[in-house]
Amino acid sequence: MKKELSSKQREEFLKTLKARFKKNRNRHKGLEWEKVQAKLEANTEKLWSVNEMERTGGEPDVVGHNKKTGEYIFYDCSAESPKDRRNVCYDLEALEARKEFKPKNNAVDMAAAIGIELLSEKQYRELQKLGKFDTKTSSWVKTPADIRELGGALFCDRRYDTVFVYHNGVQSYYAARGFRGSLIV
Repeated sequence: MKKELSSKQREEFLKTLKARFKKNRNRHKGLEWEKVQAKLEANTEKLWSVNEMERTGGEPDVVGHNKKTGEYIFYDCSAESPKDRRNVCYDLEALEARKEFKPKNNAVDMAAAIGIELLSEKQYRELQKLGKFDTKTSSWVKTPADIRELGGALFCDRRYDTVFVYHNGVQSYYAARGFRGSLIV
């Protein structure tokens, strides 16, 4: 599959990102859109990944900048877990282990196909400092290997103005649970 946008798609998508960037300055104080755009235009595959974040309902935005490397950090900033990434179990092993009522996909493989990483618990908590996210939904987060090996996975949400981390069996899936991702450009 070609991981590149047409010039028209690129132009339209960059307009969308620019508008979101300007509307949500609290997420990236002191950063300039022109520099972010130049970085995206220089890396067409990463631009494609950010567009996939958008296409699946993630509303990606810049949430950080590494001054040493010059890289920008994008997170899914949709108010609720991205709508086209919900109703999935944690990973392929969990999906294959289900005997019946299998979901269509899993969070780990969907993220890899888009070219992003699931947010870690730490990143999820960083995101929550920028606004109120997942007040009605929840999101799978990158699960430590020792928990995963025992058949569990972690997810987070925000309730009662507090960020909660929970556990579930990796095979579980719910209409209101998806995943958020990050991408470094």
